[in-house]
Amino acid sequence: MRRHRHEEHQNHEAWAIPYADLMTLLLAFFVVMYAVSVVNEGKFRVMSESLLQAFNGNSQVIAPPPASEGQRQPAAAVPIRHSVNRSNPVTLPLPLQRPPAPGRGGAQSMHDIENQVRKALQPLIDRKLVVVRHTPNWLEIEIRTDILFPSGVAQLSSSANAVLENLAGILARFPNALRVEGFTDNVPISTAQYPSNWELSAARAASVARLFAMTGVAPDRLGIIGWGEVRPLATNDTAEGRNQNRRVLVVVMNERTGEPREQLDAQRWSELAGPAAAPVANAAAPAPAPAAASGAGLLPVVPAVIAVHPADSLPAAVTPAVPADAPHPVARNLSPDR
Repeated sequence: MRRHRHEEHQNHEAWAIPYADLMTLLLAFFVVMYAVSVVNEGKFRVMSESLLQAFNGNSQVIAPPPASEGQRQPAAAVPIRHSVNRSNPVTLPLPLQRPPAPGRGGAQSMHDIENQVRKALQPLIDRKLVVVRHTPNWLEIEIRTDILFPSGVAQLSSSANAVLENLAGILARFPNALRVEGFTDNVPISTAQYPSNWELSAARAASVARLFAMTGVAPDRLGIIGWGEVRPLATNDTAEGRNQNRRVLVVVMNERTGEPREQLDAQRWSELAGPAAAPVANAAAPAPAPAAASGAGLLPVVPAVIAVHPADSLPAAVTPAVPADAPHPVARNLSPDR
């Protein structure tokens, strides 16, 4: 009799084996990630001290790490003992604190600046292209614009860069406050860039100050003034006089802050103007009278020395005394000091 062969049934639970393997791998992966994310402070300290010992060559005793990760305690300082050979002490170089040099920004530095400037610019001084004047309160370095700027522009010429960079290298080593002042002659100018001599003189002073700042002079030490044509040194009736009036003046103040600037300015220009300017500067300012409506001509106005208040307030200009029967001029000659 033929035996009946049992049919083998297919096992539908075979998926559980790879699923269990996948779960095991995921569990191992998360365990590894957790172990990496948790920093063992004790092992990290041991590693860092080992690196320090390897690079510094010092023998150190390191405290053992905590016994278990679960017992976390605040990290304590690790005592480190260095082996020192007492027979051969090591002398460590320490930076020396030098006391400030006496007279910096004062009389001694002014003499140092003058000597260095005269030595560096002696060829130009001999040709009378540079004039150095030393007063008790400031040092003046007057440079003719013939060697600095072409006619009618404020862009420095190629020959001016070497002169000004040499001068800036000297001034950068001292803390004194600096003022760059520009002057022109009375030849009028009217262009889109320079409507008058005010703009031209201020732009020339700014060009010199900008080169000083680019060469190493601290910008907070610099100030610029454009005087235009109102403070001439010589008459503008001759070519030689106009050449003297076209100049740039670098004023090195005696102190670091350059105070008091207004008193120094008034005194300096009184000395340059001569004794005739003294009564004008000291005279009381009369009340301005209205201009005459008739065709009587105005009297010439003498420029007065005006001291600028520290709060940048400009007082009224001083006008010269005129006869009672003559009309009083209204024109004022105000020279801004900033």
